[in-house]
Amino acid sequence: MTPIGTTFAQSPAEGEALAHDMRVRWALEEVGQPYEVFLHAFRAMQESTQLEPDSPEQISADEECELSLFESGATVIDIAAHHPGLLPGDANARAHAIRWLFAALNTVEPPIIELETASLMERDKPWYLQHLPFLEGRIRTRLGALSRQLGEADWLDGDFSAADLMMVMVLSRLDGSGILARYPNLAAYVARGRARPAYRRAFDAQLAVSTALKS
Repeated sequence: MTPIGTTFAQSPAEGEALAHDMRVRWALEEVGQPYEVFLHAFRAMQESTQLEPDSPEQISADEECELSLFESGATVIDIAAHHPGLLPGDANARAHAIRWLFAALNTVEPPIIELETASLMERDKPWYLQHLPFLEGRIRTRLGALSRQLGEADWLDGDFSAADLMMVMVLSRLDGSGILARYPNLAAYVARGRARPAYRRAFDAQLAVSTALKS
């Protein structure tokens, strides 16, 4: 069956490739799995009583049953589990890739989101400028460790995997902040990920939805 990705009809990211459905689109494009997209109204999501805070959800291509998932990390892992190409076949290498995927979501992304939130909600507060160095320092601590781990390699642990897909998407949230530029190998890593044909297809597909809704 064809997976169905759910995304907001009016995403605040508006074609900037930062909405979480982009992570799922990219994964599906990497494995060559055709998919459909259902546009979900943001207001309807707010009024829903279901615990599904992280659109999109993905209907798995499992022919035995239909599986509804939310959370982009879980959805990407499910896609990788059903299709070759996003996780290594070797059990140890596979565990390492999954470890890095969770590191992207649980270690690298939280301080980036904290900075984004402060920039949106506290910029006019008297404490904002005093708080900013602390927020940026937490991000630099994470990026410094990641930069050392990546070194001169193209990808985090061998060939490109779901871990790189998620890490590139998380680091992309730093666009415009100037922080990533301090780590040339990480900036090149993100550029490498965005240059992949599957990323470009996913980006164009997401942008097409945003553009159509504006017209």
